[in-house]
Amino acid sequence: VQLQASGGGLVQAGGSLRLSCVLSGRTFSNYGMGWFRQAPGKEREFVAAIGRNTGSTDYADSVKGRFTISRDNAKKTVYLEMNSLKPEDTAVYYCAAKFTFSSFSTKTGYDSWGQGTQVTVSS
Repeated sequence: VQLQASGGGLVQAGGSLRLSCVLSGRTFSNYGMGWFRQAPGKEREFVAAIGRNTGSTDYADSVKGRFTISRDNAKKTVYLEMNSLKPEDTAVYYCAAKFTFSSFSTKTGYDSWGQGTQVTVSS
């Protein structure tokens, strides 16, 4: 599985960004997808997840109501729409994939990771 993330950048507080991640090499609809982030000096943390289809999603408390995860199985792409960005959202964002037979989203067990895309939110 190969994952290619894009869409990061520099944005002012209160602004928006949309991250994208394309999966290649496997059947996308067989994978639950997730977004994680790692800020300087901190451990990587869960941000959002979506099940094999679009009905099951989960979010970290810190991003609920501001971020939306979605997927387009035809395009083999998962998205993270980020609104009302805060300086504390600054991090490298990683997409991840987990082969699964379950339709439910999950925060754990991911075994394939993308290269990361930098998101910087200025105050």
